[in-house]
Amino acid sequence: MFNWFSRRHNKEESTENLPEAKTAPETPETSPAKSEDTSQGQTQEDYLAWAKAAYQNIQQRKEEETVQEEETATETVSKAEEPTEPETTTVKEEVVATAIVEETESLVLGETTTVAEEITEATADLETTTETTEIETTEIVEETAEAQADTEDITEATEVIEETAKAPVETEVPKDVPVWMQKSEGLEKLKETAIATPVVEPAVSEPELDEDFVWSAKVLAQEGRSPEDISQEEITWLTKLRQGLGKTRRSLVVQLKSVVGQGPLNKDAVMEIEALLLQADVGIEATDFIIETLQEKLREEALPPEQAIAYLKSILQNILDKPLKGQDNQDFVPEQDTLNIWLLTGVNGAGKTTTIGKLANLGKKSGYSCLIAAADTFRAAAVEQVKVWGERTDTPVIANPGKNTDPAAVVFDAIAAANSRNTELLLVDTAGRLQNKKNLMAELAKIRRIIDKKAPNATIESLLVLDATLGQNGLRQAQVFSEAAQLSGVVLTKLDGTAKGGVALAVAQQLDLPIRFIGAGEGIEDLRPFSSYEFVEALING
Repeated sequence: MFNWFSRRHNKEESTENLPEAKTAPETPETSPAKSEDTSQGQTQEDYLAWAKAAYQNIQQRKEEETVQEEETATETVSKAEEPTEPETTTVKEEVVATAIVEETESLVLGETTTVAEEITEATADLETTTETTEIETTEIVEETAEAQADTEDITEATEVIEETAKAPVETEVPKDVPVWMQKSEGLEKLKETAIATPVVEPAVSEPELDEDFVWSAKVLAQEGRSPEDISQEEITWLTKLRQGLGKTRRSLVVQLKSVVGQGPLNKDAVMEIEALLLQADVGIEATDFIIETLQEKLREEALPPEQAIAYLKSILQNILDKPLKGQDNQDFVPEQDTLNIWLLTGVNGAGKTTTIGKLANLGKKSGYSCLIAAADTFRAAAVEQVKVWGERTDTPVIANPGKNTDPAAVVFDAIAAANSRNTELLLVDTAGRLQNKKNLMAELAKIRRIIDKKAPNATIESLLVLDATLGQNGLRQAQVFSEAAQLSGVVLTKLDGTAKGGVALAVAQQLDLPIRFIGAGEGIEDLRPFSSYEFVEALING
């Protein structure tokens, strides 16, 4: 089964015959321009062929699924239309038998009553009644025999009709019909001797791939993926990510190329790059680090604009990967056959409940048994919203029917239920709270203590859900929440709106927190594990 958390089938998946993975863009080399153009052209052709192969595999997979659905529907219809065994008694026989029984009963009842009344009067009347009964009984027997004869006649007539229908119909041409009115066999002779025109099959044209598909396929190929493993969902996700960061990319890259392609950065160039990065919500500390690193490289050698942008991409990716401390972000997956508790925190409106529903969907599709704890007991209709997501993802929800109940008690019950059901992934929804509310932050710390005490052997992760449109205010939220909830990562949401995306660099640089998941839409499939390479490519080179 495909694990959507790690985006691979299993840990032992072979990497043979796959393109070389590029976890980080290589440092640009100063090679002749002519050789660079040649290699670039060959690379583009290879990526296009790779994209076509992936497209054909996706279409073939869709056709196979369609055929399977049609076969399943056909089997269901055939089972529903199985004929039942015909009844051996004909309708007429049933009607005749019923009539005979009713008539017999009425006669017997009537005659019995008459005999009972006339016993005391005379024996002669009794004899007369007996003779009458015998005569009528004889008539009934005769009527039954006639009905059986009629049934036999009907059966024989039916057999004759069936034989007549099966026999071929031979039409004889009357002898007195003129020749010009008789049917000619010339047309049949022409059909037999005519030369059949060959059917020209339409030429199979190569698929026309749009720009988003080709770019998404190129990114996946550079990550070392195989065309056979690519799904339409991954292509759709990368397209949404690229479109979500398109506004920042268009305003940032064009101006950067005009600045960094002129040798070492002067004072004006530094100020211009600094303004561009701050406008993208990168933050002061991350901006200073980027400018200093880029300036050192440009002092060593003069780079063309394209190579300078490639080096800038490597700087950004290193910033995002720094909190991982050498680990792969794809290793952030729930452990099999053990309890994993993921606590989601954040301010009001950041998208915690929606993120829980999307994470439950990822868990179900990856083969995990999931459970949701509705610990947001303060917001109106919060529990109902969680239950709706539970129905959409077929995930059980543990909730307290009362209002304004203790969220720690809900978490306590949810852990007990998870242990009894052998649940592998428990997702805990918490109430939104501002980072300056000390009592609410203390309550969040209480929930964390309950989890540590009730499930000491569980794998516990605390994720902060950040609204990417908040910019630097999200950085302050991350600072306070990390102290109360012992954060292990950040979920960045709402990148499909007006978000600049630079807050991811600020969180990674200043707070040393890794970005675990990223959301770029409201759909249930619009949340995926964070990849620094995909994010930087969509931000700079999309």
